[in-house]
Amino acid sequence: MPHLPSGIKPIMNLNHAIGQSIELRSPQFEQPLWRYTYGGKPKPFFHPLCTPAGFCVSLFEPHDHVWHRGLWFAIKFVNGDNFWEEKEGYGTQRPLLPPAITHFAGGSIELSHDLSWDRPNDAGAVFAESRRIVYRPLNDEAYALDWDIEITALADLILDRTPFTTWGGYGGLVIRGNRNWQQTRILFSNGSTTDRPVGQPAKWGDLSGFFDGGLNCEGGIALFDHPENPRHPTPWYGGTGSGHYLNAAFLFHEPMQLAEGDIFHLRYRVLIHDNIWDQERLQAAYDAYSADTGG
Repeated sequence: MPHLPSGIKPIMNLNHAIGQSIELRSPQFEQPLWRYTYGGKPKPFFHPLCTPAGFCVSLFEPHDHVWHRGLWFAIKFVNGDNFWEEKEGYGTQRPLLPPAITHFAGGSIELSHDLSWDRPNDAGAVFAESRRIVYRPLNDEAYALDWDIEITALADLILDRTPFTTWGGYGGLVIRGNRNWQQTRILFSNGSTTDRPVGQPAKWGDLSGFFDGGLNCEGGIALFDHPENPRHPTPWYGGTGSGHYLNAAFLFHEPMQLAEGDIFHLRYRVLIHDNIWDQERLQAAYDAYSADTGG
């Protein structure tokens, strides 16, 4: 893999296009390590999202699901309004201001901003969301995006999904994966693997495989469900193949009710890594995350 020689750390540049996006870029690669786009689309998302070696794991607007953009968070139905697909008469996530950026020792970077989940046709908002995402460089082979989502219900609400038949159950934090990803597998915290998770619970799920570009071009992305999250361990939904998809689907089995004023809190770690990690290594990384009370 195209790592720098041992002991040499790349110079990273953080670029902010005000009102549009924030990206972290290394001069050794043509595309950013990650880009968080918060303006210009109906909901914010990360794309591209690359491993430390520069392999992109995310997919942008596939022709059959153009509202799928890399890594994002959304709930399908809130009191019947659709916040998932993007057509006229659907809900949107509206940033109130550009994210505030805070730098920490060790290279961590925090993006924090408030969003309003607006119903269609100027019918008001259902949620006030406070979103904090912290980029944490872990080592030469991996980094994390730690999500902290705090949602305040602005009315009595029912959070819902399309019930699973041959598809459905999805909603929450999701990654849509690059089509240039071969021999992929989804591994869960209990050691099981599958090409098609449909509601089985687990503390974490990892999507890994091979990329074009040479020999041993391996990498993956893991989603860690924080042990304090509602309905932990979360059910999972997804698939491999050309429709790479992994979703921490907390609504998979049933809807959730919130009373006006209730605060709904979710935390996740998204671990982007080179190479294919086994269960033991992923579990150790999960244990380290869950032991940190700061998430």
